Amino acid sequence: MKKILVLAVTVVCAVMAQAADYPYLVFTNTAGTTTALTVSNMTLTVSGSSLSVTNADGTTAFVLTDLASMQFSADGSTAAIEHVLEADRPVEIFSVTGVQFGSFGSLIEAAGVLPTGAYVIKQGGKSQTIVVK
Repeated sequence: MKKILVLAVTVVCAVMAQAADYPYLVFTNTAGTTTALTVSNMTLTVSGSSLSVTNADGTTAFVLTDLASMQFSADGSTAAIEHVLEADRPVEIFSVTGVQFGSFGSLIEAAGVLPTGAYVIKQGGKSQTIVVK
């Protein structure tokens, strides 16, 4: 369940990074293999432990536990967007009004307890805004 939440947070973060400017969504599995899919008419569906991605080219299925990351890309490579936060390092969570929600040992830990809302996540000298639905 936590992996699904981290995956959802990653997707939301990527969307907030002006995803409309990126024509590909690149999936990387735990073995390091990447799959680039065009975002035109794309839908994502989670069912059990599977993620189904349907676009103009067809449907591709991924096992959620095998996914390491997914990110938007301008050219289908994984170098288009720099990861701002690291999932396994300590984070501080704040509301968008600046009230501290809490400190957590990792983004993964925080994802398991965040209620619906918008947050600013700080990690070291970096920060990122996310929306949890």
